[in-house]
Order: sequence, then structure tokens, then C-alpha cells
Amino acid sequence: MKWTYDWLTDYLETNASATEIAEILTRTGLEVEDLIIPISPIAAKIVECTPVPDSDHLHILMVDDGTGQLRQVVCGAPNARVGLISALALPGCVIDGHEIRAGKLRGVMSNGMMCSARELGIGDDHSGIIELAPDTKIGSPVINAAIVFDAGITPNRPDYLAVRGIARDLAACGAGKYITPNDEILSPVKSKRAVHIETDKCPVYQFCEIHNITVSASDAKIKTRLAAIGINPKNAPVDATNYVCYDIGQPMHCFDADAVHGDITVRMAKSGEQFTDLFGNTHDLCETDMVIADDAGILALAGVIGGARAMTTDKTKNIILESAYFNPVSVRKTSKRLGLSTDSSYRYERGIDPTITGIALARAANIIMDACGGTIVGTMIAGKIPDNVHEIEYNPELFSHKTGIDMDSARQREILENLGFHVVERGGRWRITPRAARVDVVIPENIVSELIRIYGYDNIARVAVHKPCDSAPHHDYYIEIKHDLAARGLNEAKSFGFGNSKIETILSDKEIIKIANPIVKDMDTARNNLLGNILGFVAENEHRGYPNLNMFELGTVFDAAAPGAQHTQICIVRCGETAPRHWTHRNRTCDIYDVKSDIIALMHGRNFTVSSQNPPRWVHPFRYGAVMQGKNKIAEFGELSPMVAHALKIKTRVNIAIVDNVENLPARAYVHEPELSEFQPITRDFAFIVDAETPAENLTNAARGADTRISDVIVFDSYAMDNGKKSIAFTITITPNEKMSDDDLQKLQSAVIANVEKKCNAQIRDK
Repeated sequence: MKWTYDWLTDYLETNASATEIAEILTRTGLEVEDLIIPISPIAAKIVECTPVPDSDHLHILMVDDGTGQLRQVVCGAPNARVGLISALALPGCVIDGHEIRAGKLRGVMSNGMMCSARELGIGDDHSGIIELAPDTKIGSPVINAAIVFDAGITPNRPDYLAVRGIARDLAACGAGKYITPNDEILSPVKSKRAVHIETDKCPVYQFCEIHNITVSASDAKIKTRLAAIGINPKNAPVDATNYVCYDIGQPMHCFDADAVHGDITVRMAKSGEQFTDLFGNTHDLCETDMVIADDAGILALAGVIGGARAMTTDKTKNIILESAYFNPVSVRKTSKRLGLSTDSSYRYERGIDPTITGIALARAANIIMDACGGTIVGTMIAGKIPDNVHEIEYNPELFSHKTGIDMDSARQREILENLGFHVVERGGRWRITPRAARVDVVIPENIVSELIRIYGYDNIARVAVHKPCDSAPHHDYYIEIKHDLAARGLNEAKSFGFGNSKIETILSDKEIIKIANPIVKDMDTARNNLLGNILGFVAENEHRGYPNLNMFELGTVFDAAAPGAQHTQICIVRCGETAPRHWTHRNRTCDIYDVKSDIIALMHGRNFTVSSQNPPRWVHPFRYGAVMQGKNKIAEFGELSPMVAHALKIKTRVNIAIVDNVENLPARAYVHEPELSEFQPITRDFAFIVDAETPAENLTNAARGADTRISDVIVFDSYAMDNGKKSIAFTITITPNEKMSDDDLQKLQSAVIANVEKKCNAQIRDK
């Protein structure tokens, strides 16, 4: 977004310099990427004029620029002569988009350039250099060159795409006083044409028809401002729509009324319908494209670009000026699909103020008629201007709660009202109505963001350093989980909140939440899992020669398209070798027990069981486990299915653990650890015969549950037997809390045997 300093002063009464304004804007969230303070051409008198050798038109001029020393300039203008006062652009000046530099022409040094009226942007004459009045002061600026701001606009601040929106913010920051514009709307004039809206993607469409104009150039102010921000002035009707777009933030279009046949219709295009834009490019349209049409066909792509058939030219006598509100998603779909990005689509995509169509129409019509004359022969409004009124319930105490900074309610109210918000207090709580242009402010946290932005981010740092904190440190549960996983050698991965529908279909049977307007083709869903993106990381790293990965992601996944249908998931991936190659040892390849141990670490010592039932689609069916607490599934772990790996072009064995809902993890227990027993631990070995399908985990859990004094159970042997049986042997560790006799030990051993035989259909092995 570009604008000039003098343009800004139409809406801001200020004593701040351009540099100070740029600093204020950057501090409060609008990053000024460039501030162009140009060097103005100056008046200079030609003292000597001699031909350049071997040239039929170039002259060597010695000019008086007011410095006391003559300056040599090479000039090819036919009217260059001794005694003429003209405009001299010194090295460093930018003329017609090009910076003037000292250099040689035909071997002769030239330290500047003499300028024509067109090059100065103050006229159309280019037949020679401009001739200034004889009494013009030598060395004085010829024109007041515009100071230009160039700022990067974030998608959440469409109000910054209007000069008056920027001025409003500066006033709220204390940079000056906001000058409220005298907005008007046109008086109704019965029109012979009608507007028919056949789609819900256009709530309101207005036009006025002006006849008997004489297409002329815009006034100097509009031409200079448009030229300064990089828009080439053409004629008053076209310039008016461009000017209002930047001034107010309402995109507009101007049709040649004599090329519009019958009524105007706003509708969706028909599949295969063709449209030729004003640059002569032809586009094939589809049902998702919104168009402006008449009885003869399409006039314009709504919110994107006008058409060639009814474009305004210097010969136009009658015009139709449109001002409308179009659905942002619809405009973006068309713009992206056709690869057309215009000032109009850029604004509609982000969401313009839906209430200013009438104000913009009147402003543009007046600019055109002031320059070109003409009479309004008809006005029309179809649909209804959206009121865009939404109240946000807000408690002033929320600011301190969210930021830790004390700001009294009077100051909060002052800031909000300076931003144009309407505040009503009811029973200690506020109902805040943002101004219509602030389509981004919808929840109380947005209000806090606005307040802290105007309060000043720099002030937060000073408060944080100097103000003591009375409350206990804040513990973020998710941060603690990340610290635990990082401590285990895992690197955190971050991916977009989008997914690929083809990959999600391969990984699970969860609902696919399609995005109506994806950023890129391969990110067409709101992700329903983290695994798809992480496997993409694995494939990419393996392709680049980095197969050894240990990483995790903690993030939001979406269950449905409804608001709030989401939860937080953890995905852990280990693949390749466990450590870099080294001459002292042979490395081990990661396996599923590595990711299982990551999950167990997050259990914080809580009891659990492991089930291998109902493996998901992404996992190897015989290398899978689910960590359970009763019937509650805490997490899953396993090796990636070879078929999935093949589909994703992954050759490395990938071991995965997923906590589908972080809230299912047991909370970290900050408790005092019991004192060590004064009695020495006792170990006993057991061996059982069970069915071949019985997991060893079932036996160890049954053994541990036989007595509270059993602190550990470790499997040390397992082998297959005949008749579908297998043998499993394990060691139990007993931690006595008092002296145990042989009879006590025998009772405990019998309890272990009985519990395992009962719960696992097992038989104690005698030998």
C-alpha cells in the first residue's frame, strides 16, 4: 500500500514529520517498508549553450543552479537557449521512475538533466524543456515532490488499504487529530436501467449514470498523487475510480454507458462462457466466477477486472459508475484461478467496509463531473447495504489478565473511541461495536490486541523489566510436554494447519474437511491429523540424504467444519539410526520401542496396559501397540505400513507414536517422592505357558497387580512351543516395607501365580 504525505493530511491534522509518522506506524503494527523523500528539480538558468561535436541535436549547457558555480549538463531539447530558465533535475532526483545520475553522453560529462513538463508530471508537453517565468528564483524547487510511504499490509488489516484508515490509526496513536470527512450520498434520480442480483454473493450493487461528459484529464492534485504511488493517470473517469479505491478503500469501475445494452445483472458465470478483459486477454469462466452482465453478455468479472467491450476511452460521452460489495471468497477464487490480481481483487479478498458503497459512488461522481462536466440521469441501488453491526462483550479487566499490564478503564475507553469504536457500558461490562471497516475485530481478544497495539509494544518490555511480578510463574501444559519431548532428543517440527486430501485418505478413515479456497493445490483440507505433514518432512529429508530423524509436532487438528470441532494432537517420529556413525560402535536402527518409551515418559509413572487390537490404517499390522488406561486409549505407536511408505515414496523404516488428544495424558504430578525402603529388594523368577497370541504385557501387568510391593516386572525369555503355545519368563522385583519371612515370600509368589493363571489363561511352567 502506497500513499503520499499530503494525501494523509486530508484526514490527519499533524505536526509530525514523515519520518516520525513512519516510526509510529511501524511501532503500532503497520510496517513501513520504504519512505521515499524525493529531491525536487530546481530552477536553473542557461548561461552557455554550445553544440556537442558530431551531434545534430545535443547541446552542452552551462547552467546557473544558484550555488555560485556553473553546472555542465548535456541536453537534446530543441528550445534550449541562453537566458532560458528551466527545470534542472540534479543527480539523485527520480524522474519518470528513473534516478538521475551523473554520466557521459557522447563523451561529454553531464551532471543532471533538464526536464520537460511531462517528465515533471505537471503537463503533457514533451516537445522541449519546460520554460519557466523570467522572474523565477534560481535554485528554488520547481515542484513540490510528493513524499511517498510504502507499507506492507497484513491480511488481517484491510482497513489499512485506505488512506483514511491509516489516518484514523495515527490519530489514535497521538500523532495528530483525525479530520472527519464530510461524506455525502447522491440524491436519487430515477433510472431507465435496472439492476438484477441473481446471487447471494453480492448483497448490494449501486450505480449512477452520467451523460454528456467531456473526457478530460484529472485535476493536478489527483494526477500527482496517483503518479507518486505508481498509477499512471489516464483520464478523470478512470482516475476517479483508482483514487477512491486508495482514498476510501472501495474498489469501483466505470463503464461506457453506450456500450451497455439494457439492464445490468449480477450473476454467476455459465460453464464455458468466455470473457475478454480490458487488456484484451480472453478467459474461460466456470460456475464459481461472479460476473457483471448486460443483455449482450459479460461486462466485467465482479471485483476483479473490467471488460474490453464497455471500457471507458477518451471518446466516451456517457458513463455508468458502479460501486458494490462482493463476497471475498468468491472474488479470491476467481482471482487465483485465472491468475489475475488487481487493486480491486486485493481489497475485496481481504474484506472491505460493506457500508460505504454509496459514499464512494458520490465521491467518484463528483470528481468526474468537476473535471468533465455532465449530468446524472439515473441512480440505482439493488439489494441492501449490510449494516455490519456486531457487538463484542468485553470486560476491561481482561486486558490486565491477558497482558499483565494495568490500564484503567478510562484510558481503554479513550483508545477504543479514538479508533472509531462505539462503547456502551452495562453493569460493569462493555458492549463494543467496531467501526464497519474493522471486519477483523470479532472477539474480546481482538479488543485487547488493539489496546496493547496503541499502548505501545515498547512499553511492554519496560514494564516486564522493571515491574515486579507478585504471582507465581505461569505453567503452560503444552510447553511442559514440549520440554519433556525435547529432553528425549526430539526436535520440534512445525507445519501448516492444512493437509492433503489424498494423503489423509491413505492414512485414516477420518472425515476429510475440504477447504473452499486453498492457498495451494496440495493443501486442500483443514488437517485431520499431524502424521500426513510429518511424513512429508520425512520423505523430503530422505530425498535430500537425511534419513535419520527424531522429531515431534504438537498442534491442532480438525474433526469437522463446524466452529470448535478441533483438538490438540501429538505426533512423534523416529527413523534411521539412533546416533551418528562412529568407529567405536555399531549403530542401532530406531524401532517401535523407542517411540513407545517416548509415550511412557509422558505417562509420568502412571499405570497403563498395552493392546495390539484394531490397528489403524497407517500402521504395520504386526508392529503396533496402543497405550491404554482401562478402556481409554491414551496413545498409539507402531511402524509405518510398507504400503503407506511406498505410496509416499519413503524407503526408511518410520516409527510413529500418536497421542490423538493431549487432554487424555495424565497430568504431571508434583508430589514428594516416598523415601527409599531400608530393606533390600528381592527378586523372583517365573515362567508360564500361554497361548501364542497372548502378549507378554498381559502377564507382566497381571503379575504387577498381584501385590503393591512388586515395583518392577521384566521379561527375560520367550520362545514358541508346540500346539500353539509359547513360554514367557519374567523377573519380579519386590520392595519390602517391613521384614519378610519365607512364608511371606511364599504367599506373595502364590498370589503372582494365581493372578497370572486367572487373568491370562496361563499355566506355571515346572521346568
